[in-house]
Amino acid sequence: MTTGPARAGAPYPMRGALVIALVAALTACAGEPAAERATGGGDAPTAHMNTLLDLWEAGTPAFGVFVPNERPRPEGPPTAERGPREAPLYTAAGGRRLAENPLYDYVFLNLEGAFDAAAVRAIAEGLRSPAAAKRKALLVRIPPISADGAAMMSARVREVLALGADGVVIPHVRGVEEAGVAIRSFQEAGADVWSPANKGGEVVAMLMIEDPGALEQAAAIAALSGYSVLACGIGSLTRALGGDREAAEAGNQEVLRVASAAGLADMITAGTDDVEQRIREGFLGLLMQGPSADDAIRMGREIAGRN
Repeated sequence: MTTGPARAGAPYPMRGALVIALVAALTACAGEPAAERATGGGDAPTAHMNTLLDLWEAGTPAFGVFVPNERPRPEGPPTAERGPREAPLYTAAGGRRLAENPLYDYVFLNLEGAFDAAAVRAIAEGLRSPAAAKRKALLVRIPPISADGAAMMSARVREVLALGADGVVIPHVRGVEEAGVAIRSFQEAGADVWSPANKGGEVVAMLMIEDPGALEQAAAIAALSGYSVLACGIGSLTRALGGDREAAEAGNQEVLRVASAAGLADMITAGTDDVEQRIREGFLGLLMQGPSADDAIRMGREIAGRN
């Protein structure tokens, strides 16, 4: 309840009672942990600005979507006359539409193939719209270290966070050495990274294992400190294993095992056909895309007891 200024002419005992009551209420609040003072729409206590982290600390699955490309796809098969495919289009208006959907805890902007700072700025601006159903985290996947080198990767981490993202995803981490380079890039950016050793952090640092060589080092990568999420890019890993989906799934489960043992979150793509399975297995980040994304999230929220 909000207390306004005392009415002119009100008796002093009444004013004194109001002051005493207000002081008592503030004192009581000060003695409670932040997580017990506020709640995020009934889902979980809110100790973080980045409420994705409150869910994970409570062991609760979080649901998000890939930011959709707003550029209309040309009809029919590609032809030589059309020329090269146009770059994806991401706008603040698109970000606002995502912000207004109460199902989403986070959105995932995939810039792995072509980095676009303007896209980060636009989606961050849209997500912070006053019309937002709740604050959503923005995770941005940038090109891997192998694409343009460690220095460029580090510069992009700094830039993405400065533009308003809540986390950065480093794909195709090829081993322990590159994982260490990626983690240091967040440190160099001055990011307060949420991790098993720093539960007060606000920034998500996510590393992805997508290659057989890195999979062999999964346990050693999970043992490193200073980051938030270790995930397996199962589609890329499947291709790297010559299409062997069974072997890729075994690798995916191994990454989940070592991540969970280290106190790290794990994220995976899911749909209506497997969202229940992935929740039961222990994945804390469920990422959807396409026309059935909202249906899959509704299913997932019900399974997770979040409805």
